[in-house]
Amino acid sequence: MRRAAILLAALAALALLPATASGASKLCNELRGRLLRGGGGASGLLVVDAGTGRRVCGRAVKRPRPLASNAKLFTTSTALSSFGPSYRIATKLLGDGEVDDRGVLHGSLYLQGGGDPALGSPAFYDRFLGGVGTNLFALKGQLRAAGVRTVTGRLYADDTVFDRLRGVADSGYATSSYIGPLSGLAFNAGYSDSRASGFAADPAKLAAAKLARALRGAGVAIRTAPALRAAPPGAATLATVRSPSMTQLVETTDVYSQNFFAETLLKLIGAHFGAAGSTRAGAAVVERFARAHGSGVNAVDGSGLTRSNRASPLQVVRLLLAMREDPVGEQFVQDLALTGRTGTVASRTHGTAAEGRCRTKTGTLTGVSNLSGYCFNRDGKVMAFSILMGSVRSLALAHLEQDRIAAAVASY
Repeated sequence: MRRAAILLAALAALALLPATASGASKLCNELRGRLLRGGGGASGLLVVDAGTGRRVCGRAVKRPRPLASNAKLFTTSTALSSFGPSYRIATKLLGDGEVDDRGVLHGSLYLQGGGDPALGSPAFYDRFLGGVGTNLFALKGQLRAAGVRTVTGRLYADDTVFDRLRGVADSGYATSSYIGPLSGLAFNAGYSDSRASGFAADPAKLAAAKLARALRGAGVAIRTAPALRAAPPGAATLATVRSPSMTQLVETTDVYSQNFFAETLLKLIGAHFGAAGSTRAGAAVVERFARAHGSGVNAVDGSGLTRSNRASPLQVVRLLLAMREDPVGEQFVQDLALTGRTGTVASRTHGTAAEGRCRTKTGTLTGVSNLSGYCFNRDGKVMAFSILMGSVRSLALAHLEQDRIAAAVASY
């Protein structure tokens, strides 16, 4: 507790630190110039030596800007710290009747979603998610191992861990081309097939229908027309599949800026640590987490698709500094994209001092381009920075100037 109090006091003082000699130097003037060239006047910047907490350079550090996908920093830090890196989300197959000696289940099955964003088919997640996924069809072998050969009832889909709003505020909480449909029992990230050719009308029903057909193919007699229903109290667990670890889910979310994962994690946060499995409840927990870590954010969704997700460069940097001291800090840093190597920055910073030396999160909306994270210098310094460009006319120019800023930070 004393260490946390000291950290919060240090973070609170960060806003009051005077610019150092280096902060008023030619380097800082160069960084500010690049910020304005790339992002226009509605842009902010903060660079801090993480080891000393001293400000290296800043511009409009306290002014909130649209976060775009930098909002995922707040979502994933909350998820990783709250659940722990090794936590795995369970999807269960339950039965509400007795299994006789002939293998007949006198009752129904319930496919109960736990809010796993990675649940799907290997054909989908191997192609689109780099192999990060939970195999829904592994349930069929477990059910057979439990002795079930016939089900007198039907297979119900239970998605009640979350509400049934399919999107976020940006789309009026409906499915959009950028995300959706969200569900407590999702399948293939909400797509209707393993080719991602279109979205499912009801992800939970689709998941249950896919499983029902797989069960019939495995020799379990069951109706193939599932319906929605919550599992009754006392239903027995017959089979379970678990997601990849939370740190793997967070890595996929941040490295590839996966909107579906981010929004599902936000609802999961709300379901476990807030008032409900909803976007609003999860956002409230994220805001509380940020405050407890000496930062702050106006969180409206988990992915940053809604423009009213806002924080200042100072608030982003405070979060980054606090997460280095969090018990999951090492995993959080390693779960960010490595410049010039992985994810959304794989093609950036090549041939500069930042290549392979910065762990970052990008963010893009119309007129907005952001880059925040950490740079690890050759002399052992760790730098935390946030570049929030709010009046971008050319995304290519914004990226170029951000990469030059990152290179200068990595060389500091």
